[in-house]
Amino acid sequence: MKKAIIYIIVALALIAIVLIRLKTNKETTVNRVYQYDKEQAINVQSITLKLESAENDISYTGTFEPNKETRISADIQGKINSVLVDVGSTVRKGQALIQLDNSLLKLQLQTIEVQIEGLEADVKRYTVLAHADAIQGVQLEKTELALKSAKVQKATLTEQINKTTITAPFSGIVTAKLTEEGAFAAPGIPLLQITDISSLKFTVNVPEKELSQFETNQQYALLADAYPETVLSGKVIMTGSKANMGNSFPVQFLVTNTADLKIKSGMFGNVQLKSDSEGEHIIIPASAIVGTNIQPQVFLVKNGKAILQNISISSRFQNKILVSSGLTEGDVIIINGFINLFDGANVKISN
Repeated sequence: MKKAIIYIIVALALIAIVLIRLKTNKETTVNRVYQYDKEQAINVQSITLKLESAENDISYTGTFEPNKETRISADIQGKINSVLVDVGSTVRKGQALIQLDNSLLKLQLQTIEVQIEGLEADVKRYTVLAHADAIQGVQLEKTELALKSAKVQKATLTEQINKTTITAPFSGIVTAKLTEEGAFAAPGIPLLQITDISSLKFTVNVPEKELSQFETNQQYALLADAYPETVLSGKVIMTGSKANMGNSFPVQFLVTNTADLKIKSGMFGNVQLKSDSEGEHIIIPASAIVGTNIQPQVFLVKNGKAILQNISISSRFQNKILVSSGLTEGDVIIINGFINLFDGANVKISN
């Protein structure tokens, strides 16, 4: 009985020690964690809204891509005897690029040509003999079939020999060399990459409300960031039927490159549209927008507090937003200092 009581006392003591240790650890952890004071005023930067004229052109940024680009491989397998071009070489459609070893194929072709020559002589001889009833007609028929089969083999070998010379499928520039002389070529293994930048594709992402500004087959002015003085003409060839993650739709243009091909694949550019907004509007910096593309929001400053406000966007141009509803002249909105900011937070405006 005494032993049982001792065991119970020891167990209770251990439990008490564990509870005290857990409480101590919790207090230590709480003391170490930064406790943010929600009542403390947050320093922010703001602007007071006024009506402005939306005279700026609307611009959409995109990327230039080649209209045609392909990686070339061999139709038949064989050893590469020579690579006739290098990276940066300008090639024409049909120009020889790579030569495969075809010596065995040529020997096989010579053998077939000798067979055809002999079979043609036999056909002539058997034709004369068959007309004179000197041989059976079946022997002439077998020889004629053998001649036809030999001619098919010759055509097959000729086609294989032609395929040992790999040619350019279109005019362009060699942008990748993936093999060397002495390597082995096989169907499906890329050997060269050819890119045609004489014409380019240019793709931008457009919000759904502004998609109506682009019409298929219509021409629009494009500028490359690297050559802002060069105005290009782009024709709309595709308007996306499905929105991307940002709820925008791709619009693709076909662009004719300059004569010296100075617009390269991967360069950035933009398409510019004249703004059809007349009069004065509420225009805010794009940096003031919070929320989502579906429901954009801004923080208003009212009585020293940040108030989250839903807005509607009419259009975007450069780094500015034209607001159609949700804001009025004289409203004060926050444009910087969003860390820890929440709806109803106390704010302190700093210059």
